[in-house]
Amino acid sequence: MDMRQLVGRNVIRIRLKKGLTQEQLAEVSGFSQQYISGLEKGRRNPTIVTIYELALALGVSHMDLVRPDK
Repeated sequence: MDMRQLVGRNVIRIRLKKGLTQEQLAEVSGFSQQYISGLEKGRRNPTIVTIYELALALGVSHMDLVRPDK
């Protein structure tokens, strides 16, 4: 499985579960809405620091962003 797609799907799933738009996630995370969009589409290759910062912004563990789908 492509990790970029896995992280993207997890970010979308968690963001929607929290009721956040891409713009709101961008605001709390410090990343641009364009970056969030590209990440969710699997077009970005996030660093471990990026994954950690997104997890903090989403209020989840960084492991939740890299955990395979059930």
